[in-house]
Amino acid sequence: MLSVKVYTNIEDFKSIPNPVVTTGTFDGVHLGHQKIISRLKEIAKVENGETVLLTFYPHPRMVLFPDDNELKMLNTQKEKIALLEQYGIDHLIIYPFTKEFSRLTSVEFVRNILVNTIQTKRLVIGYNHHFGRNREGSFEHLKEYGPLYGFDVEEIPAKDIDSIEISSTKIRNALLSGDVKIANSYLGHNFSISGKVIGGKKLGRTIGYPTANIDINDKYKIIPADGVYAVNVIHDGKILEGMLNIGNNPTVEGKGRSIEVNIFNFDKEIYGDDATIIFIERLRDEVKFNGLEQLKEQLAKDKVNAIQALSK
Repeated sequence: MLSVKVYTNIEDFKSIPNPVVTTGTFDGVHLGHQKIISRLKEIAKVENGETVLLTFYPHPRMVLFPDDNELKMLNTQKEKIALLEQYGIDHLIIYPFTKEFSRLTSVEFVRNILVNTIQTKRLVIGYNHHFGRNREGSFEHLKEYGPLYGFDVEEIPAKDIDSIEISSTKIRNALLSGDVKIANSYLGHNFSISGKVIGGKKLGRTIGYPTANIDINDKYKIIPADGVYAVNVIHDGKILEGMLNIGNNPTVEGKGRSIEVNIFNFDKEIYGDDATIIFIERLRDEVKFNGLEQLKEQLAKDKVNAIQALSK
């Protein structure tokens, strides 16, 4: 049972005492987002209110630029809900983003949704937040609208690490270059992917390294760069250790990109089961070896390195 109340229809959201509200896509629920959520919870505690996060689905770019095949998300909808629950949001409104909705002016958005529907008393937004038609609305607009509509607004400065401002875009770029350590440090939790275990060529088991092929069914979910990673695997409620390859399996002339995990000390058949892969560290690039024997030797080294990385 979820402790966060989730609304996919805003009409189902009923009046609550002293709503403390934030809004945005919150992809990744990274350290910058967590800073905003922490402030929401502080205010709600002092004012005996409840926290409300208004987000949008599909992502605005999916609707406004449907042919943009480059858009990749850090979270699926299910993952985002789980993270927002973990970080303590009371109410999550997932507003359907449509072309019609995108035409709302900033003042219409504030009046119709934030004020008339949610009855916002305190609004907390992230640095450089924009909203409304053509992203015309800004913090300056909200400071003007607040006194008119009876709410207070506060802007939270950007979170940074080593003077680098954290953003979902920077995390995506880190993952696309394979730097999961940087991505994880910006996220404040380890990046993960989830999917079903499907059948593969079963070549791994012939050299002592059987793998589970993971099928990701969300086309917008970002997949890290090709290579070998030390990972944890959540299966059937248990946390297991393993190493994972993303790529085209050039040594055995693989056809198409695949995600294959070798789970250590594990020999069950799990076809059709769900599994979640938690990325800890990238070990190396994907390489074409001169035959299976050379690949087997490298996998033995990879396993040692993975176990070392996972023990940190």
